[in-house]
Amino acid sequence: MKIGVPKERIEGERRVSLVPKIVKELIGKDHSVFVESGAGETAGFSDSDYEDAGATIAKDAGALFTESDSLIKCNILTDDELEMLGDDQFLIGTFSPMNNLDLMQQLAGKNVTTFAMEFLPRITRAQSMDILSSMSTVAGYKAVLLAADTLPKFFPLLMTAAGTIPPANALVIGAGVAGLQAIATAKRLGARVSAFDTRPAVKEQVESLGARFVEMELEEEAETEGGYAREMTEEFYQKELEVIGARAEKSDIIISTALIFGKKAPILITEDMLKTMKPGSVVVDLAAVNGGNCEGTEPGKSVVKHGVTIHAPLNLPAELPTHASQMFAKNISNFIAELYKDESDAFDFENQVVNDSCVIHDGKIRNELIQNALNEKGE
Repeated sequence: MKIGVPKERIEGERRVSLVPKIVKELIGKDHSVFVESGAGETAGFSDSDYEDAGATIAKDAGALFTESDSLIKCNILTDDELEMLGDDQFLIGTFSPMNNLDLMQQLAGKNVTTFAMEFLPRITRAQSMDILSSMSTVAGYKAVLLAADTLPKFFPLLMTAAGTIPPANALVIGAGVAGLQAIATAKRLGARVSAFDTRPAVKEQVESLGARFVEMELEEEAETEGGYAREMTEEFYQKELEVIGARAEKSDIIISTALIFGKKAPILITEDMLKTMKPGSVVVDLAAVNGGNCEGTEPGKSVVKHGVTIHAPLNLPAELPTHASQMFAKNISNFIAELYKDESDAFDFENQVVNDSCVIHDGKIRNELIQNALNEKGE
């Protein structure tokens, strides 16, 4: 492949899709790599770093798109980038397809083959390509630092000549990758941590990190066969709110990570809960990209409601661009190796990794979730 690495143009995006180390590996496998000048600067990688790795520096986006047959992206394309795409090109990256249905339609209209890494199957063979898990690791870590920076209290227990200061109480909602990393980070900072999840199977993982697992009685399975959270009944939802509400009023910080794949995030922190929380408490809502778990969430903003600061970041991995880029690039490199397991130029749609991640091909949207969402919009 002739691989192109554009500069990310979405506001606040500081990552780069390939780092010099991975560029060198790809070139060693007979791929060519073109990098737009300045693409890696915000992540700490200079043009000379890429040149030393064997990449060719393109002076601007136009030159890059002309030279490349494939483009790797951390974030969605701008209108200008869409204009530059050609029919014979293809995209690999994260595009949040369910939140960017118009973009999916435009890409299909331009006949651009698109691999959305969000749709990789949850199978063992795809773990090394799992960008969602990699970026969730970054987000879970950064969310706790954001909360610590905002909370007007210490996290750890301190015994001083001026008296004993108790540790902060942290509640993590959702014990997926982001939640587990948030638990580990909050514990390292010295907080007293509790975690809630509707899946009893994660109790052991939560407790292995030193947190208390908050349990509720379950009468139905809360997880899909693919490993994602499923939508639950109204009765289940009300029980869930009762359990979370009982913990919220005792918490100094809440890190919320609960997402249902392809759906609006469930409201798990109500306005009534916010009213019971101590003044100065902090909520970091990592589900903001899908509307948020907190009733007071304003996606992309930080607001104060009932004395509680609610952070609703949309792209926390961009706040740690060096390591986030390294992880993203390694996942992409592993995916490219899977995409080209033999010397054929044709994509092997018998391969589940290739089939599930390829959302657009031959001018058609191949993914059922995306197509159904477009049908609901009447498009």
